Amino acid sequence: MTPAPRALIATAFVAFAAFGSFWGVWGASVPRVQYQTGINETRLGVALLFVGAGALPAMLLVGRALDRWGLSVAALVIGALGCAGAGLALTAVNLPSLCAGLALVGATSGAADVAMNAVAGRAETLAGRPVITRAHGVFSSAVVLASLATGLASAAALPLVVPFAAVAALSLIAGTAMFRTLPARRTVPNPQPHLDNAPERRPPSAPLLLIGVLGALAFASENAHQSWGAVFAQHELHAGGGLSAVAPAVFAATVAVTRFSAGGLKPANARTVLLAGAASAAAGAVIVAAAPTLTIAAVGLAVAAAGTAVLFPTLIGIAQRNVDESRRGRATSLVTTVSYLGFLLGPVYVGLWADGAGLRGAMVAVGGLAACLFVLTPVLRAQ
Repeated sequence: MTPAPRALIATAFVAFAAFGSFWGVWGASVPRVQYQTGINETRLGVALLFVGAGALPAMLLVGRALDRWGLSVAALVIGALGCAGAGLALTAVNLPSLCAGLALVGATSGAADVAMNAVAGRAETLAGRPVITRAHGVFSSAVVLASLATGLASAAALPLVVPFAAVAALSLIAGTAMFRTLPARRTVPNPQPHLDNAPERRPPSAPLLLIGVLGALAFASENAHQSWGAVFAQHELHAGGGLSAVAPAVFAATVAVTRFSAGGLKPANARTVLLAGAASAAAGAVIVAAAPTLTIAAVGLAVAAAGTAVLFPTLIGIAQRNVDESRRGRATSLVTTVSYLGFLLGPVYVGLWADGAGLRGAMVAVGGLAACLFVLTPVLRAQ
């Protein structure tokens, strides 16, 4: 039996809320985790690499699991992510245990990322209206709220595990709701026509890889701003530690607001949204690069955030409408995995440019990523 679209949308939103809550808690808890493990910044940087090491193979494998056993697999990986986070908070007492915990967190997070987007894609198909962009808006909002709540928990001297346990409970609730809503097996063929009306015999990997590359450019631009915004404000604009925090806050808040606002746009406007988003992201990066004050930089970050906010949700929506239901998991897996490479490499890209051209030059280079996406987007018309 096909799940009711409203129930499926609701479970997708709860899953994205749990996912965002986890990463909000994690981001705000990194200093406490470092203190608990007693490691320095260099070793912490090494440990963080294990998130990507665990995520990439899991993202590739979960797509096949979804296609073989159905989207109810998503319920398992959503619940597993929350439990992995709570386990990390309890067991990370040195570098080896932290690395092991982060590898498990990366694996469950990567699998959950693919699974959630596949579920949101199914919901969008069944409902006949946009779901994915708003689901990502729920994620962004949850990141902000969970970060603030974790900060309050830390100020109250609550144990490190408390916010992670709260997220674990939310993840288990999301997983249970999803298990009850989703059918165990695929039951619904994709009613949407193939986006490009191409012959069915054509292998789908080429257009999906192109969408993944565009997603990588989008993620690289987004994570570059998130990771380096505060550093830019402090080093180039001489903002204090408190004021420099304005940069990531403005970026995250604008992303959330934009995703909710743009969530009602119809699929027929997808390429227009991509072009407008890429242009806005490029313009925002240039404004940041030239900003003489923190206020102007914040305006630039808001412009960039409004642009990057719509890029990946729109791309994953195109990918999901472009495949049969029997390949939804693998399609989502391929696009998400390739895109995730951009998320990992974006901050590194900025660092390399900053070494050679300074942080302002690096921000121009970030604008170049969005410009490349703008140039490549029309190629989708030929796919």
